[in-house]
Amino acid sequence: MEITNEEAIKKIARILRTDKDTVFSVCERMEDVTGKKDVPKKIIEENEQLIERSLKTLGVRRDAYQFEVYDALIEKIRQNDDFIFKIFKEPRCIDYEGCKVLLNFALETANVPEGFFIKTKKAREFLKNKPPKKILEALGYKDVDELLEKEEMTQVFAALRFMEDTEWLNNEFFSQYIDLTPEDFEFREIELKVLDRKWLDAAEKFLKKKYHNVSHLKELGVIFVIPLEMKVHGETMRLFSLILHYLNEVTFYSNLFQKFAEKKEVFAERVISSLRGDVLEERLPENKVANWMIIQRYLAKDDEYDWRLFEPHINPEALHWSKAEKNVADFNKRFPESGLDFWKDLDFVGDFFKTRSGVDNLVSMNLIDTVMSLVMEKQMIKYLYHHQEAMWNKIFSEYVGGQEEMEKIIVDNFVKGYISF
Repeated sequence: MEITNEEAIKKIARILRTDKDTVFSVCERMEDVTGKKDVPKKIIEENEQLIERSLKTLGVRRDAYQFEVYDALIEKIRQNDDFIFKIFKEPRCIDYEGCKVLLNFALETANVPEGFFIKTKKAREFLKNKPPKKILEALGYKDVDELLEKEEMTQVFAALRFMEDTEWLNNEFFSQYIDLTPEDFEFREIELKVLDRKWLDAAEKFLKKKYHNVSHLKELGVIFVIPLEMKVHGETMRLFSLILHYLNEVTFYSNLFQKFAEKKEVFAERVISSLRGDVLEERLPENKVANWMIIQRYLAKDDEYDWRLFEPHINPEALHWSKAEKNVADFNKRFPESGLDFWKDLDFVGDFFKTRSGVDNLVSMNLIDTVMSLVMEKQMIKYLYHHQEAMWNKIFSEYVGGQEEMEKIIVDNFVKGYISF
């Protein structure tokens, strides 16, 4: 596919739903800084090569209708889901035993190191200082001592997220974090937990909001699954990929906590900010340098027209997903018959395909966009934003020399919330 750099910029801008001048400007400045030319052209050519490879595997023509491409992707992820469902011994994640094989495969596949997390003793101290009244009432315990004697501390911490009021959590419980010091942290392995079923009824509201039954406690190095029967196609793949994502995310935040520990006087403040998911509220000044915001969450989930989505930015979440998708593709080395290598390098890949009425519709080939679309198929919800955020990351990483260097730059500039060249 022969394309000019200018045409590539227009294509990228269209995918990102932003002005072509925004993309042109930041690419021009990054070219001046790095000396790397025609990066947009290289990205779109790579995008086209990967699309052609993928469509050939799917048995779909390049000029196919949008629904044909989308349906083929959904069928592919359905087949992948059926395969890993069997490999994982038909997981029923209603308890740890039923989910154990899946969790062990995730740990082995991600192969993450020990992390830097709050000591168990300190976490217990937080619970004693600010007793979680709703949890105590729901479980019938007279005080925190009895609660911690009968229940696992990490499960109690997980339950805080969906049993206690958000206002109390933020204003009372988490306010204790302001006294954290690096000495309150230690190195230990990341834990994967399946919560006891007693938490299930209390978790329903949380599940409706999050759309999935897995979350994490970055500061404790815990990833937890709320016990739910998996009844929809795609849920095994979604759970597996989410856990891989969280393993990479928790490792990233562990690296941040270690970086924050270099300045003890602002350590607690920086830990709290990172856990809140703070992002810049004001536009960066327009000048001759290239500015990239660091947006540490998916803003499109709350508002697909948030102005920050249309400005140059990089997204650590998309980086964690990129690693998770590589983990999934690497799973194919162990099980070549799985066909999971199909998803290799597709995090930023997508293109416009025509509907029957001749309208161009964007199709994402991103793994998590596809699996989420399958799980939400009955609700007719289609996902694109993981692909779009991965595209912003792709632009940045191509200029700075790859994902590893991009991650280092993010960690070094995380406190500021932006990167300037």
